[in-house]
Amino acid sequence: MSIPSRTRLIPTLSVACLILVATALSGQEAAGQAAASAPSLRPYWHVFIAYTIVILMVGGWAVSIARRLKDVERRLLD
Repeated sequence: MSIPSRTRLIPTLSVACLILVATALSGQEAAGQAAASAPSLRPYWHVFIAYTIVILMVGGWAVSIARRLKDVERRLLD
């Protein structure tokens, strides 16, 4: 992945997260209080999606750091 594509990836993921949250909130409002009598985790699915996205982004960041560290080690050994 080249550097320019990485710089475009983060804003794209941010916009995607905002769209997912907005969709989840509008769906939650549409559901209303009808499901209030039966407790479920369905109103919180957007939270689970957000955590998944953040965990994937942190994992990608860790992989990126590991690759750069390998490159630095290789240059130091040469």
